[in-house]
Amino acid sequence: MTGFLRLMRAEWTKLRSVRSTVVCLVFAVGLVALTAAIGGSGSTTDANSSGPPHADSVQFAFQSLDGDGSITARLVSQQETGPDAKAGLLLRTAVEQNSPYAAIMVTAGYGVRWQGNFAPDVAGTVGKAPRWLRLTRSGGTVTGFESPDGKAWAQVGSVTLPDAPRAVAVGMFVASPPTGLKNVRRGPGATESGPDWTVSTAVFDSVAVVTATGAPVDGAWQNIDTSGPLPELPDTEITGSFTRDGDRFTLTGAGNLGLLPYGYGADSDVVRDSFSGIYLSAIAIAVLSVLFITSEFSRGVIRITFAINPRRGRVLAAKAAVLGLVAFVTGVFSAVVAFLISQPLLRDNGFRPPAYPDYSLTDWVVVRAVLGTGLILALFALFALAMGTLLRRGAGAITLAIGVLVFPFIIGAFLSLEAESWLRRLTPMAGLAVQQTMRRLDDVITPGPGLAVLASYVVVALGLAYWQLRRRDP
Repeated sequence: MTGFLRLMRAEWTKLRSVRSTVVCLVFAVGLVALTAAIGGSGSTTDANSSGPPHADSVQFAFQSLDGDGSITARLVSQQETGPDAKAGLLLRTAVEQNSPYAAIMVTAGYGVRWQGNFAPDVAGTVGKAPRWLRLTRSGGTVTGFESPDGKAWAQVGSVTLPDAPRAVAVGMFVASPPTGLKNVRRGPGATESGPDWTVSTAVFDSVAVVTATGAPVDGAWQNIDTSGPLPELPDTEITGSFTRDGDRFTLTGAGNLGLLPYGYGADSDVVRDSFSGIYLSAIAIAVLSVLFITSEFSRGVIRITFAINPRRGRVLAAKAAVLGLVAFVTGVFSAVVAFLISQPLLRDNGFRPPAYPDYSLTDWVVVRAVLGTGLILALFALFALAMGTLLRRGAGAITLAIGVLVFPFIIGAFLSLEAESWLRRLTPMAGLAVQQTMRRLDDVITPGPGLAVLASYVVVALGLAYWQLRRRDP
């Protein structure tokens, strides 16, 4: 072990002696910092400007209820198109969007929920359909109930609707929020994205709309799709439907109903965006890494090194350890500098709570992203070192190392979106996933597997370099 540490010290001395070392390291840090400054000052958002948003787009089958009364129904089944897919009973003062309302519903992932006037949900029991639901109206107050059997009822929530008219709309609804993004390639580098809507179908029976005296309401059933219909992308649209077969009602629709998270749609990863210059930094590190080994081959110094240390694998390991450590420290330092530069700029431009978290360097997700940036740069450095060992010529090795890093970005713009997604999963660019601090719908790989993909390329490259180093004369 002592001998290996001495060998590492000797390699560190060599690295310091390479004239380009300081230049490459300064460029590595400077490029990340400059990119962070440009990105932070050039990015803006209005996610906090209009307050917490809400959604009001459902398939709604309804009757008119004149005065006090109630609606009761059994939700027989509900298609699970995502955890927030919902179906239930709805009472609103007008059928138009954004009118005051009350709703009792069953969600696919969270059980029974109560809503009133876009306030936060109130949770009922956990479970899925079938479920009995009821809404009762007394003046301006609407109360929601649930029951497992239609006999024993439990109140879930209550709300007072402002300025409620005598006649209101009561009925059944279904909604299905998007669970992902749909992308369409319009040309090289040109992509259109939109919510990936999927309709959900809900079936109701035992539907009864009655007045306060228990008399049935005989009005005709009407249907409205308040989503409009929902467009997915400019060339497509999605619509719902309503059918009745005796006592059985079937509604199909997309959309959503209720309060949305503050800054809904604000999906920028403000931490990862701070480190967007890592690929430029990796180019500078790749140049340094290649020159670290090829300069010894070109000058014949490698013969002296192997004469003193005949175990060539140890020499390569020492070079890799020194270079990897230097690149890791450089990456971490670059990430810290970039974070400190970009975050105040981003906050000044609207990327602040409540739509965006106010991160600090002590938050675990930031620590992971910072350390991950160091690992990315270290792995890139080792890959470039392996290329230099294999080719033994600076120009060719630098071209190959940089090409492997940037080629996926270039070629991806000309592939189908599915092919580009696989490219992002299976090439070294997958390692960038370790910088993620939030889960976005368009992410194709998570941090751990992404880093493992990059590491596998490095292991294979170093293995080939070691094999060739042993079999060829220096």
